[in-house]
Amino acid sequence: MSVASLRRAARESVSGLPPAFWWLWTSTLINRLGAFVATFMALYLTLDRGYSASYAGLVASLHGLGGVVSSIGAGIMTDRVGRRPTLVIAQTSTAFAVALLGFMTDPVAIAGVAFLVGMASNASRPAVQAMMADIVKPEDRVRAFSLNYWAINMGFAVSSMTAGFIAQYSYLAGFLGEATLTLVCAVVVFLKLPESRPQRSAVERAAEPEIGMGTVLRDGRFMGVVGLSFLISLIFQQGYVGLPVAMGTDGFSSSDFGLAIAVNGVLIVAVQIPLTRYLQHRDPRRLLILSSLLAGYGFGLTAFAGSVAVYALTICVWTVAEIVNAPTQTGLIVRLSPLHGRGRYQGVYTMSWSVAALVAPLMSGYVIDHFGAQWLWGACAVLGTVAAGGYWALMRGLPPQAPAAPAAAAAAAPVASKPAAAPAGAPVEGCAGSVA
Repeated sequence: MSVASLRRAARESVSGLPPAFWWLWTSTLINRLGAFVATFMALYLTLDRGYSASYAGLVASLHGLGGVVSSIGAGIMTDRVGRRPTLVIAQTSTAFAVALLGFMTDPVAIAGVAFLVGMASNASRPAVQAMMADIVKPEDRVRAFSLNYWAINMGFAVSSMTAGFIAQYSYLAGFLGEATLTLVCAVVVFLKLPESRPQRSAVERAAEPEIGMGTVLRDGRFMGVVGLSFLISLIFQQGYVGLPVAMGTDGFSSSDFGLAIAVNGVLIVAVQIPLTRYLQHRDPRRLLILSSLLAGYGFGLTAFAGSVAVYALTICVWTVAEIVNAPTQTGLIVRLSPLHGRGRYQGVYTMSWSVAALVAPLMSGYVIDHFGAQWLWGACAVLGTVAAGGYWALMRGLPPQAPAAPAAAAAAAPVASKPAAAPAGAPVEGCAGSVA
């Protein structure tokens, strides 16, 4: 592909999206530039504090448990109160909790505050995904999710390389840096993002039943996707809980891990946009099957790694799985979610990742301590194979994507055309600004 073709592909990938999307994208980028806790918590506890891999796994699991607790509540809050206030509350709370965590020295206190950090940080996810679905047209959503994922990993690539070296001198500086940038995210959301929650008309309320948690849990195909999402997340979590501990056990430093894992973000930054146009027009079933196999066997290859270069090579394999899986699966979740229940559906979907964040550290810590890291990587290969089979079975007969509903179009149009004219932080015409 020529340079001109790459430029044209990049230009077409970023054109036509509403200004509100780009403010949300900016907030995501700032947040990931400060990522520290999720990446370096295991190394902080094992190398700096001297705790065992099992204790590090316990703390990471409590962080995940906090996310499980907040997922459903944040999803309901996103539907009832609105996307914007949920984001502001979640991000502000995260900033203060992360800063507090950096000053904790007692093991019980560290575990308790890690639980609070997990609750606060995870609460923003249903609101972000629901707002993105609100403001972007259906045919552009996979592209928008790809660009948002690109921002996540561009920030992650930068933060991994810098935070790895910061950690060698002061872990506290890393905690305070993440807290500051998360607070900046809350300010961006408060000042620049209007509320996007679609408002139900009286006719819609009369014609359609209210969507509650029972509606979500009875949706068989959606819950099947949630279950498969859990398996995929269980695999990907090992890049941040199992991999750093395994590398530390092999004698590698925090900066070695930082350089190796930065390959993940750099590769996504390099190829996500060129692949965006390809992904949005392909069969999601095939893409999800392929990504599941690449994730499982990419981590499986880690059993043969003995140097930073080989670790980086295995990271390249499962990174390709991330590039394919993330926008495809997020787009599928939005496709299966009703307009006025997006927050609840996204909350349950987010919970699958939170439960995986709870289980994965316990799994990795126990397996590494009692059997060795090679067994952990073999288990990842098995899970990837099971997930691929699940996607093959579950997505047979998936109906084609329906065109945008009039209500969705009415909700998205003002965001696309008027955000610059609206006062900072003011609700956009046609979107609800009060509690339903």
